[in-house]
Amino acid sequence: MAIDILIAEDEPSILEALDFVLQRAGWSIASVMDGEAVMDAVHRMQPRILVLDIMLPKRSGFEVLKQIRGDRITRDLPVLVLTARGQQQDRRIAEELGADVFVTKPYANAEVVDTVRRMIGNPAPRNTS
Repeated sequence: MAIDILIAEDEPSILEALDFVLQRAGWSIASVMDGEAVMDAVHRMQPRILVLDIMLPKRSGFEVLKQIRGDRITRDLPVLVLTARGQQQDRRIAEELGADVFVTKPYANAEVVDTVRRMIGNPAPRNTS
């Protein structure tokens, strides 16, 4: 089952808001709420982009990002790191691990939608036939 965006976020209110604004923009969405579930979901759902929180239970977003970039199947997956941890060191680590974009919470909904649009193109779902 291919989807447009996989969201890895453990805070229900943020997940709900992201799901709402990204679906409204026309993308299909799926989500996981802990770091251990991300790789299985990425392999199973084959998203066009991953929106990844850094502070996840069970496995941090940094660990997930390192694993994604080390896997030949997922290494080219665009990753948008979306986190409350906006310190310069966190940004540097995310960039070193291969994050494509780093957005700090709180964020504007329009900023996230515009960033995703730039990363994966128009909101039309990909052709799965």
